Amino acid sequence: MIASMTGYATREGADGNGQSWSWELRAVNARGLDLRFRLPDGLGALDAPLRRALGAALSRGAVSLSLRLGRDGGVAGAGIDAARLEHALTQMLQIEAAANAMGLTLRPASPAEIMGLRGLLDGADLGLPDPEVLLADIDQLLAEFTAMRQAEGAALAAILQSQIDRIAGLVEQAETLAHARAQPQAERLRMAAQSLLDSTEIDEARLLQEIAALALKTDVTEEIDRLRAHVAAARALLAQGGAVGRKLDFLMQEFNREANTLCSKSQDHALTSVGLDLKLTIDQTREQVQNVE
Repeated sequence: MIASMTGYATREGADGNGQSWSWELRAVNARGLDLRFRLPDGLGALDAPLRRALGAALSRGAVSLSLRLGRDGGVAGAGIDAARLEHALTQMLQIEAAANAMGLTLRPASPAEIMGLRGLLDGADLGLPDPEVLLADIDQLLAEFTAMRQAEGAALAAILQSQIDRIAGLVEQAETLAHARAQPQAERLRMAAQSLLDSTEIDEARLLQEIAALALKTDVTEEIDRLRAHVAAARALLAQGGAVGRKLDFLMQEFNREANTLCSKSQDHALTSVGLDLKLTIDQTREQVQNVE
């Protein structure tokens, strides 16, 4: 199945030694794979293994992964270290005074923000969790993330199938109208040619060559054949699944090129109307394709 490039997943953990953490993984559409991490100080060693894990699981998308550390609420004896609190508040007053001297006004810090300062709670500094313990969460986090992207991809596939069917129907209408306009168009050309032959001295052979060239310029057979081929290719890509977003996007460009040529050659109101409907449906389909991995 195809997958959407948008997705979201979270996972929480604790090491039993008073340290807790939470992962957040989210993604939106992008031309390629753009990985961005927000890791706490001291855990930069996680960057390389995280990039390998996400790079192996994902093909496209602007992906953001963040890790937040906290203190396990079940740790006994955790309280505020008075000395550290005094030191932190003194530093905050110094910062505020320096800002005021420069004409800046700082927003007051809330008690919750002050409590979040690292090392403020007593019971000793718990340090950082074991990187291997943190990395053990990634497989499950990616599984949940991938499941969400695939669920959205299934909905996308249904929409795209419907739009491709709509395009195929419009191509059939275009072919029917192109055949229907052939006889009236030929009759108009014949009458125009006869009028010229009757009123002026003109080389009949040269005139027939010009008429043939004009008829060729208005022939949309090749455009319709290519549109049919593109419909078949789009259906095959949807059936294939996987990371086919770029191929589908390129195919939408080819669809649009043929629809533009068909409109420019039509010289028929009904055929032009179908061509415009075709362009609109192709544009709507391409908007959906932008979300496919």
